[in-house]
Amino acid sequence: MSDYQTSPNPKRFYRSRHKVIAGVCAGIAERMGWDIMLTRVVVAILFFTGMFSGVIFIGYFVLWAITPTRRYMPRNLTPEEERFWSGVSDRPSETFSNIRYKFRDLDDRLAGMERAVTSEEWKLRREFRDLEGGAQ
Repeated sequence: MSDYQTSPNPKRFYRSRHKVIAGVCAGIAERMGWDIMLTRVVVAILFFTGMFSGVIFIGYFVLWAITPTRRYMPRNLTPEEERFWSGVSDRPSETFSNIRYKFRDLDDRLAGMERAVTSEEWKLRREFRDLEGGAQ
């Protein structure tokens, strides 16, 4: 798979789109493989019992502020489609950068092929190949 199609970190933590307040608890549950409702209940209990309410509130607010929301992913995708969409960004500048990189890479490869085909060495190798083919 090409570098521009893979996600730099496929296990990255995102805020979930299945949110009640901000998607932080659902994002934690999705990332860790836990049940979303159970995670929400545990966080609510810890917050309302008062033992960790300050830490929970500040931690939740910080995660809400610094964590990106998971981008929209269509449902019922084949594994190939899912791999494709996992590498597509929903930010236009990043998408443009990826496309520009892809075309520059293709242009460099095409220029190398043109240099090889139009070189004297290519013509000489083709003539040798023709001679070897005719001798058999």
